[in-house]
Amino acid sequence: MGRRGSSVGEEVAEYGGSSRKKHPTLVSLFAGAGGLDIGLEKAGFHTVAATDFDEECIETLRFNQTRRIPIEGSTSRFHLEGAKIIHADVATLHAQDFGITEGEELDLVAGGPPCQPFSSAGSQLGLEDPRGTLFQHFARLVSVLRPRMFLFENVRGLVTARGPSGRPGEALELVRKAFEKAGYGTRCTLLNAADYGAAQRRVRLFIIGSRVAELPEFPDPTNAENVGSELFEDVKKWRTLGEFLASMPKPDESETCRPSPALGKQLKKIPTGSGLKSPGVKETTRPGGHWGYKQGTFIADPGRPARTVTAATTQDWIRLEDGSLRRLTLAECAGLQGFPREWQFAGTRGSQFRQIGNAVPVAFGEAVGRSLAQVARRCRRGGCVGKRAESATLPTNFLEYVHYTMRDEARNGTDRPRSQRRMQAYGE
Repeated sequence: MGRRGSSVGEEVAEYGGSSRKKHPTLVSLFAGAGGLDIGLEKAGFHTVAATDFDEECIETLRFNQTRRIPIEGSTSRFHLEGAKIIHADVATLHAQDFGITEGEELDLVAGGPPCQPFSSAGSQLGLEDPRGTLFQHFARLVSVLRPRMFLFENVRGLVTARGPSGRPGEALELVRKAFEKAGYGTRCTLLNAADYGAAQRRVRLFIIGSRVAELPEFPDPTNAENVGSELFEDVKKWRTLGEFLASMPKPDESETCRPSPALGKQLKKIPTGSGLKSPGVKETTRPGGHWGYKQGTFIADPGRPARTVTAATTQDWIRLEDGSLRRLTLAECAGLQGFPREWQFAGTRGSQFRQIGNAVPVAFGEAVGRSLAQVARRCRRGGCVGKRAESATLPTNFLEYVHYTMRDEARNGTDRPRSQRRMQAYGE
């Protein structure tokens, strides 16, 4: 798609006036290419405003808004209908910028601040990275917009990320305290997109916050890796990559990327579900080396959900029936993230992969959104009167991850920084 003017968001602002009265309302921060918003709209929310600092993400949102793409299951509602789309630095935004009318109560603020500071694929600078403190602006806008609830998304690395004192887990404590100071009780968990019908194994941290009496629960999984017992009576098996690819149109050769002869020769002997390994740096508890797979050399297993879609053009390889290899295409990566087939992305090919890889899978927004929408509707009917929701305790597995990190660093602390630099050099 080509570039379009910056006035698109204003041109469609006349639409959706009745929808925001009938449906729970949403303000989207760090909206990116719109994955989380698509899911929340499928769950019943109406987007009042969406904002991002990335110009190409904003162009993506504005273009798809003008196309009036129907929300799945509805013939009268369209994605981002009437939403005010704002290209701005979140630090400069104030309550009046979002188009909330006087006396209107907002139901939800949602978004995922940039995750690179806490991602295992990044430099893991955490709060030392300026992007690592963007949660403070998220909390600031929650405190002034006063939604009934908020939804915060980030990488699972935030669970064990360090704070100012260097203690693992402290960063998440600071994030929760920022929202609690604004008057919200919080609940945290880790969710896997494959557990909610996506053909992708993507684990992310979610925080739900509420200032009303009821603190929403996270949804039960609809899918699981192993089914058949009474525990999984109403749960389907994970959707595999092979099943997903069978549902997609066969890509044109112009859309595909093949390995060079030299790389193809290296990959020929690699079994599915594996890849070329980077050199491992020896550690005290890992004498064989702390290794990983080299970026862009993994051959996907069609019998399982795909690995996490990344923000790079070097996606996983697919082995075809004739034994040849090709990478997952742009359209396939967008589909794995849950974007509608009509959704288009602005910018260069590299930018499009980046927008897709950085998106929140639609499955997350739809699953969590249904729980939030139920509470929002109940509140709209006056059923949420009472004291403020209190924060839930951290999940047991969060505490286990923090303790493991502390023990691991105590044993491998002098080796770990060198190991991380080596792994980064090989794109892990």
